[in-house]
Amino acid sequence: MPQTTPEAAPSLVGEEYEVEVGPVAHGGHCVARTESGQVLFVRHTLPGERVVVRVTDGHEGARFLRADAVRVLEPSRDRVEAPCPFAGPGLCGGCDWQHAKPGAQRRLKADVLAEQLLRLAKYTPEEVGWDGTVEPAPGDKLPAGEVPAWRTRVHYAVDEQGRVGLRKHRSHEVQHVDRCLIAAPGVSELGVERREWPGIASVEAIAASGSTDRQVVLTPRPGARLPLVELDRPVSVLRIGERDRQVHRVHGRDLVRERADGRTWRVGEGGFWQVHPQAAELLVDAVMRGLTPRKGEMALDLYCGVGLFAGALADRVGEQGAVLGIESGKRAVEDARRNLADFPRARVERGKVERLLPQTGIDHADLVVLDPPRTGAGRQLVQHLAKLGPRRLAYVACDPAALARDLAYFADAGYRPRFLRAFDLFPMTHHLECVAILEPASKGS
Repeated sequence: MPQTTPEAAPSLVGEEYEVEVGPVAHGGHCVARTESGQVLFVRHTLPGERVVVRVTDGHEGARFLRADAVRVLEPSRDRVEAPCPFAGPGLCGGCDWQHAKPGAQRRLKADVLAEQLLRLAKYTPEEVGWDGTVEPAPGDKLPAGEVPAWRTRVHYAVDEQGRVGLRKHRSHEVQHVDRCLIAAPGVSELGVERREWPGIASVEAIAASGSTDRQVVLTPRPGARLPLVELDRPVSVLRIGERDRQVHRVHGRDLVRERADGRTWRVGEGGFWQVHPQAAELLVDAVMRGLTPRKGEMALDLYCGVGLFAGALADRVGEQGAVLGIESGKRAVEDARRNLADFPRARVERGKVERLLPQTGIDHADLVVLDPPRTGAGRQLVQHLAKLGPRRLAYVACDPAALARDLAYFADAGYRPRFLRAFDLFPMTHHLECVAILEPASKGS
């Protein structure tokens, strides 16, 4: 008898099961099982609850099913009513934990980080010098039911009728919203949700936290004309060309100014900057405290963006030291070079870190800042960095799984964590930011 292929297996979408919810898992959901033992990844629930779930993706015989908790039979003590009317099954996919108390959200993130470290790197919290907590940003420790308005950059989707909203979970479908609760006040003041955007595919609203700069980036649909832009306050408007993907300034500046580490940083469209208003300052402080830069040292800032860590390093290693930043984004490199113009011994090169770093001829570095994309650095780059023999290395991570995998590679290359800190810089979501400080294992634990 021929076996049933996954493509031919009956879909289970829409099926409902009553389940006991197990532990949290990476990705904003918890693990449960059907009576037959099939694994469920369930959103909108909390560990220990008894709920009715409805399958949103999966088929008979699949390794796991995705599902939403649509009825809560036995709630957790950590459950609250989601403050946002657009948070819940089948609605906006941006916030994972609006139904959890703020302290519970941070405990869930800590559980995920601990599980990833143990499973992928074989480290306990004690072995990486982590106290097991996820630290809130200043001002974000609010009572249950209150939402910190932290997101200074919001990417809105626009449907074919010109109505604005946010994407649903794992979907291109647009959930129309009249307000995003986690959007920073400067974003809300732009009034993006209060008007229609005919001919536009997406709208990115940016409110700098280090200045009064505001910016809107429009991506038109193919062949559409740019609409007359009427916003609630004066703002820079940029248009992304539909063919060359280049940014064209419609009116206003083509950059925003941010503040961190006592300096002003210019960030153009396409340049990376942390979306939480406290994030840049918190991360620079954590990295510099961990590295303890000394005058005259040679430092690397890899995936350097607009030069935030490179500038902080250059300021501390002084005129006798040197800093090299590497970044692949053209506009980010331009901004970084301008941001570092006051440091004659700091330079930024454009290219893929994995390819360019070996070509520089650098055979030693005292300090390294590694801030890779969500996928992580990878074994090859880790091995190359270990050969440079830095006395300390700071790994800035936005994904705990990628961090754990790379820490395992560093262990194989002779580097171990000295300490680790975790920050809740994305409240209401499953995301967190970590800073791990590594040093040669020969120095002991």
